[in-house]
Formats: sequence, structure tokens, C-alpha cells
Amino acid sequence: VQLQASGGGLVQAGGSLKLSCTASGRTLSSYTMAWFRQVPEKEREFVAAISWSGTYTYYQDSVKGRFTISRDNVKNTVYLQMNSLKPEDTAVYYCAARGRDYGLGQYRNGYDYWGQGTQVTVSS
Repeated sequence: VQLQASGGGLVQAGGSLKLSCTASGRTLSSYTMAWFRQVPEKEREFVAAISWSGTYTYYQDSVKGRFTISRDNVKNTVYLQMNSLKPEDTAVYYCAARGRDYGLGQYRNGYDYWGQGTQVTVSS
């Protein structure tokens, strides 16, 4: 599967952005999906994950209540709605996929497919 992330940009603190990740090559319903983020010289960190059906979600503590992960398997797209953005949310955001039988996971090496990343910059 090929993943294409989009929707990043520059926003003021307190603002919102919605990221999208569109899959091609295989149907998205075959995969558990996740978002990670990375800043220079730091490890890529987990943000949120969603089960293949959308029934289950899992978030990093720092984004709970502010970010929402969702998916539309008909459109082959997963989303990350980001509200109340903070400067510390600034990063390159990546979408990732792994086989749906593996469930939700927060470790980078548990995901097999990655999008190219989209930059999110939050100004103070």
C-alpha cells in the first residue's frame, strides 16, 4: 500500500488543522492506521492509532482531548483532526499502516508502511 499525507501548514497556537492520509494500492480496511510525528534530532513519536473498522482508538497522553483520529474506508483515507494546537505540536507528521490483525500499537517498528510526512508548524 502507498500512503500520501497532506494537510499540514502554519497555524497559530490555539488553532486547528486536519491532516489526511490517502491510501492507494490496497483497500484501507486491511490495515490498522496510525499517526506519528518527528522533530529534528528526536525519535519519531506515536500520536494516535485507529483500528481497521474505526471502533477503537488510542492516543498519546499529550494529545488526548485535542486530537481525533478517524477514518473513511470508502474513501481510503484516515484523518487527524488537531484542535487547540500548541507550539510543541510542531513536527513533521507521518501516517503509517500495519496489518489489521495486529491491532493498535505505539511503536514505530510495528508499522510496515509509511507516508512521506507533512509539516505542521504552530506559532506562539
